[in-house]
Amino acid sequence: MSFDDWEQYEDADELMDALHQRTEELYAVEDRPLDVDGTFEAPVMPLRGVMVYPQMVSPLFIARAQTFWAVEEAQRQNQTLIALVQTDPQVEEPGPEDFFPVGVEVAVGRLITMPDEAASALVQGRRRVEVVEFTQVQPYLRARVRPIYEEVVLDRQVQATMRSVLDLFDRCVQLNRSIPEEAYLFALNIDEPGWLADMIATALSLSMPLRLKVLAEVDPLKRLEMVSGILAQELDVLELESEIQNRTRNEVDRSQREFYLREQMRVIQGELGESDPTLADVAELRERIEKTPMPAHARERALKELNRLNHMPPLSPEVGIIRTYLDWLLELPWEKATEDNLDLEHAARVLDENHYGLPKAKDRILEYIAVRKLKPEKSRQPILCFVGPPGTGKTSLGRSIAKALGREFVRLSLGGVRDEAEIRGHRRTYIGALPGRILQTMRRAGVVNPLFMLDEIDKLSISYRGDPAAALLEVLDPEQNNAFSDHYLEVDYDLSQVMFITTANTDATIPDALLDRLEVIDFPGYIDEEKLEIATRFLIPRQLAESGLEPGEIEFTEAALREIIRSYTYEAGVRNLEREIGRVCRKLARKKAQGEDYPRKVDAEDVHLYLGPPQFLDQRREMQDEVGVATALAWTYNGGEIMPVEVVLLDAKGGTRLTGKIGEVMRESFEAASTYMLSRAEQLDLDVEECQNKGVHLHIPSGAIPKDGPSAGITLATALISAFTGRPVHCEVGMTGEITLRGRVLPVGGVREKVLAAYRAGLEKVILPAANEKDLVDVPEKVRQQLDIRLVKHMDEVLEIALHPAPPKPKRRKRKKAESKEAQEEEKEKKADREERQTETGEEQADA
Repeated sequence: MSFDDWEQYEDADELMDALHQRTEELYAVEDRPLDVDGTFEAPVMPLRGVMVYPQMVSPLFIARAQTFWAVEEAQRQNQTLIALVQTDPQVEEPGPEDFFPVGVEVAVGRLITMPDEAASALVQGRRRVEVVEFTQVQPYLRARVRPIYEEVVLDRQVQATMRSVLDLFDRCVQLNRSIPEEAYLFALNIDEPGWLADMIATALSLSMPLRLKVLAEVDPLKRLEMVSGILAQELDVLELESEIQNRTRNEVDRSQREFYLREQMRVIQGELGESDPTLADVAELRERIEKTPMPAHARERALKELNRLNHMPPLSPEVGIIRTYLDWLLELPWEKATEDNLDLEHAARVLDENHYGLPKAKDRILEYIAVRKLKPEKSRQPILCFVGPPGTGKTSLGRSIAKALGREFVRLSLGGVRDEAEIRGHRRTYIGALPGRILQTMRRAGVVNPLFMLDEIDKLSISYRGDPAAALLEVLDPEQNNAFSDHYLEVDYDLSQVMFITTANTDATIPDALLDRLEVIDFPGYIDEEKLEIATRFLIPRQLAESGLEPGEIEFTEAALREIIRSYTYEAGVRNLEREIGRVCRKLARKKAQGEDYPRKVDAEDVHLYLGPPQFLDQRREMQDEVGVATALAWTYNGGEIMPVEVVLLDAKGGTRLTGKIGEVMRESFEAASTYMLSRAEQLDLDVEECQNKGVHLHIPSGAIPKDGPSAGITLATALISAFTGRPVHCEVGMTGEITLRGRVLPVGGVREKVLAAYRAGLEKVILPAANEKDLVDVPEKVRQQLDIRLVKHMDEVLEIALHPAPPKPKRRKRKKAESKEAQEEEKEKKADREERQTETGEEQADA
């Protein structure tokens, strides 16, 4: 029984009865009989961090198997154990040298299994023992010990010491709340000095070295004097703590007195008609709550918090928290909205004035305006997601849409956000808590129906603080965002009138659940012609104005712009193009400011003068037909490219080598192409065994750039078959498509970018899978007219278009084949004659 259980008993007699009942089973355990030499042998119970004194009862937790087996052995014999304290508690499997030499003979009650598979038991100390020797180590420790007998003489000195110790213990109990008063009553009933010392040592929170020092002292009087010294030190510490607590209590009393006086002063000021700043703030807030249009549940919450504020003392830390909360409630737009401009012609004109191209996005916005015009009350706000490379006008188109609709435009960048509280806010229990960035942006907008752009939604991160993408599910779901819950406000906020537009560079990193709520609109990269038009309409006038030049003062020729696009930029958008045009304008502005002559017209030759050497080499096609070299069309993050594939055969059997930082999927495509070639060896006039004995080295230039994907399958097969058959590949042909083992050509992605890359590189023919015919709608009409686009379904069609015709077979080989065929027929006839003659001979013998 621990001292914490003593508080339920009223007097010492009742406490002793309860202790007797709980330890009845412990008293039934027999002491170990002594041998002739005054010793006995018993199992050892290792203790670490705990101590059991004689005559004391305490619960112990048993977690080690070694201790568990020792307890079971002792309970089987209904006898006691030896409790020894480890000198190092960190040792899991102690040996004979790891124990304090003095221990206690203990009786252990029944074991109770805990949920964590450990066990608990009630332990009663019997007598002190000293270790003579250890007799067993496995499976548990056994030791031979000698009991330590205490000689007690109750003379005047012992009685005086006991009274002094009881007086000190009484004062400690009064000052130490962790020791119940019943512990002192228990101590009054102890008439042995050694037992009293052990009982007080158990009640006090002593360090393990002090506990062991008390255990090692076998003289009862000296042990009692030792405990008296410990009590004196403990009493000094407790008195100091009491003094500190009294001082703190006086400070609190003074604060309460000040609060009472301030309340009296407030009442007196009210009677005199003088203004109180706190009352003035409360009155102002109440007036704002009454005038601010807000839903009933929000107004009710605001009034509730205002009443709390009114009843709080001005110096309370809660005052600032509540005041900030009320300011947020009152400054959020609850009902204020702007009127949408539903004029379709106006919207189309605004979109065309600010952006060139992007027909899909513009059509979707005009469709939304048309639906709003026909059904203004029932239409739902679209949740659009603009996906495309950087610099293609996603964010600026959002501004134009807001201008066309007459709405407020607000933008929130989500790049790098990895805390759910950034979206939903922090709870008010945290110091400095604020609403999430959604409501912060809504307060900045000032209306309930802005155009809300969530930039870089594909760059959200996940951390131990939560998943912000999961928090956005409620924001971007039209079925739920009419009651958006922020952790700070704890009041439902209506986001259903907000038009959300998100932007991303790729939808591959957007979670599926979030992507399902978005209407994705692709922003493909611009072709050279589109970049020329954008530069002429928007970029050049803007850079002239920013450089301090007059509109139309500098003219960029088409050749100059093409040179900048192809030699100084490498992107799908126009951001770097505008940067390079700005560099040219600034150099001309500097000449103008210095009074020097400067050209009014920038040509292709002038570009190198202002921008230096070209930064990017314009990719051009191969200029002659070669064996083992085919041109693939590839999609990249910045648009499309042509990609030459080179195959070289080696005479030695060196296996297959693939170089050029080729990915796993492209390696598998090469294996599929090799298998297809071997399966068609007869039609291709190839010797399978000879092909298998040849080493193959495939390389794709630009070795530092990773390359992967299945769309180069037919190109790999074409280059491989060209190398083995010796048939050159037409250099003006580019191709893309996935290949199967049977030679089927499967569809691929990025057709628009790949066809435009072939057009820029000067290719004349493009081979595409027949299933990609639908994607040619996105290719400009001018490009389709200048390219010979061939749609194929099988690899045989690809070889017929891409490879030179096979040379005619030599007639000598035909003659040899014909002669060998005639020889085989003659051999068959001879064999048939022999079988016929053998049959006739057999029949004649049978007749004879």
